[in-house]
Amino acid sequence: MTVDEAATARTAVPGMAARPAASTAGVLVVPGARLAYAVTGQGPAVVLVHGFGLDMRMWDPQVQHLATRFRVVRYDCRGFGASGPFDPAVPYTHAGDLVALLDHLAIGQAALAGLSFGGRVVMQAALAEPARVRGLALLDAVLDGVPWDPESATAMDETVRRAQAHGMLAGRAAWLAHPLFAAARQRPAVASSLSAMVAGYPGQHWSGHDPHQPIQPRPIDVLEKLAMPVLVAVGERDVRGFREMSAVLARRIPGARHHQIAGAGHMINMEQPAVVNELLAGFLGGLPAAGVPAVTAGTGLGDETWNR
Repeated sequence: MTVDEAATARTAVPGMAARPAASTAGVLVVPGARLAYAVTGQGPAVVLVHGFGLDMRMWDPQVQHLATRFRVVRYDCRGFGASGPFDPAVPYTHAGDLVALLDHLAIGQAALAGLSFGGRVVMQAALAEPARVRGLALLDAVLDGVPWDPESATAMDETVRRAQAHGMLAGRAAWLAHPLFAAARQRPAVASSLSAMVAGYPGQHWSGHDPHQPIQPRPIDVLEKLAMPVLVAVGERDVRGFREMSAVLARRIPGARHHQIAGAGHMINMEQPAVVNELLAGFLGGLPAAGVPAVTAGTGLGDETWNR
């Protein structure tokens, strides 16, 4: 019996309540920074990457659901959450940090899932190290080169302006008021979780002292090279710019599966957790085994709306 089969068997015994999967936590020291991470469950590895200003806690609604079948890795990207501030004199890339974490955990291949900023990170990592990536889930992902809608772009500029002019408390407040979180603000529990995460964001990226290195070529110029299975999902209530980014990803990535999440805005995994859990588990469970070349399943684009 494989590790994956054993995990499934443990959760399938009639009358037995499923026990939460055990987690371990650690810190990886990289040049100029530290990366706080947590690993939960056993089985094929899946790495979850958070949105901007947030941290690994945004994936709390997914971890135990996925950990019954997968080894779930979460981490706080450089300059976010428990990873804390970084050295502004040391160049880096977030994609490079992700690959360094895979190496540290001795993970040869993994599925990668990211939301918003995290979607950009996993996309960059998949293009840089395609042999390491079994599948890619892009949730309301940033795609540089597709313009933000004017309202969202103006609010982003205002967030940076307030942070630089009035300090990080003002910047964090402006970020939480951004149109991206409009739907989430209508859900008190989700809004409270977002506030708790943003309160721990150091804010260095707003200060103008971020030595992140340019990524060339840009993902938008080479999307057709993403040969692994790809899931693209977006909230039907997300801002127009991000809905367009997801549409471009779905059109341009060969064989990408495209799903619109009904009743959700930008934070689909927190606003509609049960729907996203089902979507992710189905996608991850259908990926080829580690070591098997990942080939996209056909060239057709599947568009679906997932309801509450």
